[in-house]
Amino acid sequence: MLLLLAFTLSFQSCDKKEKSTDTEEVAEEQNEAKFDNDSTGVENDAKEDDSEFLMAVAEVDMKEIELGKLAQKSANADVKALGTMMVTAHTATSTEVELLATAKNISLPKGLTEDGKEAYNKLNEKKAADFDKAYADKMVEGHEKTIKKFEEYVKEGTDAEIKAWAQKTLPVLNTHLQHSKEVQAKLK
Repeated sequence: MLLLLAFTLSFQSCDKKEKSTDTEEVAEEQNEAKFDNDSTGVENDAKEDDSEFLMAVAEVDMKEIELGKLAQKSANADVKALGTMMVTAHTATSTEVELLATAKNISLPKGLTEDGKEAYNKLNEKKAADFDKAYADKMVEGHEKTIKKFEEYVKEGTDAEIKAWAQKTLPVLNTHLQHSKEVQAKLK
């Protein structure tokens, strides 16, 4: 009996170690469970695409907010202003994404993902001009990737409400990219 109890406890503790703690992976697993059609075993690909898009946007928003807050440590007024703009705008889009996700029964990451934490930590290690340049570079690179994702979803997405929101948000992202490039150019 004692041996059975020890085996059961060790099995349970192994099982708990396998569960993911990355908020992105947790949300992805929740969405897969929701959108898996149990009667046929076929996943609802459109819902999966919608959830992947909104999860990616939520991840970007959280990262941009945290990096924007970090930019406040800069002595450069342009870098600080860019960071403030990112915090303000991505806080607003984060709220919009949460509302869309709730309406569509899509789970989102609850906090900064492992990738987001890594980006934050790498940037936080930099000082002075190195920080400023790295932050501006990160904003340009990140917004180029994000704009591409938005354009792909607008073109190929199936949910009309999410597509309309993505289309409405694209000009804001393009403005962010332009400001980021302007700051980046000043730092060269």
